[in-house]
Amino acid sequence: MKQFLVIIISILSPALVKAQGMPHFTNPSQDTISKIELSSIPVVDQGNSYITLPLDVGNIEPLWFEANVIPNFFIRKNSTSRLMGVLTPQIIIRMYQKESMPVQTPSYIPQISVYYTIKQGLTYQSLNAFGRIAHHSNGQDGDFYLSNGNINLLTGNFATNFFELGLIKTNFNSRLREHQFFKTSIEIHPKRWMADELVGQYSGLRWHNAFTFFKVRYGTLSKRASISLKGEASWMFGKLDNWENVSSERFNYKLTFFYHPPFLNDIGLFTQFYHGMDYYNIYFSHQLNILRFGIMTEILTF
Repeated sequence: MKQFLVIIISILSPALVKAQGMPHFTNPSQDTISKIELSSIPVVDQGNSYITLPLDVGNIEPLWFEANVIPNFFIRKNSTSRLMGVLTPQIIIRMYQKESMPVQTPSYIPQISVYYTIKQGLTYQSLNAFGRIAHHSNGQDGDFYLSNGNINLLTGNFATNFFELGLIKTNFNSRLREHQFFKTSIEIHPKRWMADELVGQYSGLRWHNAFTFFKVRYGTLSKRASISLKGEASWMFGKLDNWENVSSERFNYKLTFFYHPPFLNDIGLFTQFYHGMDYYNIYFSHQLNILRFGIMTEILTF
């Protein structure tokens, strides 16, 4: 349990929250709609640091927590630049409810992204393009298979490299007073960039779509997003072992609801439902259906 507390503190430390590159929205007055700056786009696109509570409902192995550490470091000329680079050393870890509380085969997903504003409206509308190159591995070098033919989940080597290209459109719904983000992208894992054992088992072509709504209480001093809802859906293409061309196993979707209570400054509460392939490196052969709860560092100020 001591390890559990140490990791919580490290994830939620102020330094990490600052390093994450929190999105900024210009705020000319309390009565106008704020212009969405380019620095907000990567934070919404890539997600937020979070830690789950040991209350998962579903078919995942019992966990003390899952943590996503995803700081963003921006590279740009100035705050008005239409072109921006982002370095993101993402790590996902799970601590299992087993003897000695092991953290097994973390997912390391370092990535370099470039975002460009194609079109910017006077206030809240924009169209943005992005490209990303990333690596995903578990830091292990053991045999992929055990002697009985099962995948070696503890020390088996998992490694793939990929690139992603996509578009992100922002909007503001004046009737609902909501900031909206819509994303569509293609993710490609060339065969030469994957571990040999993954070819034919791990989809090398994926189509991602996501929408995010941020509800803001205007008239307050902070204009902080008090509620957000993010829906994500992906389809996995390619010839995969034992999968039909049209199969529910190819469809992944996730719905995340976030609430920022007024008595918490830097973190909020979230609940999430996920269905699809396990995204935790070599566990990809597992199909998950889980409902989870936790705390998140989503801080959006409009």
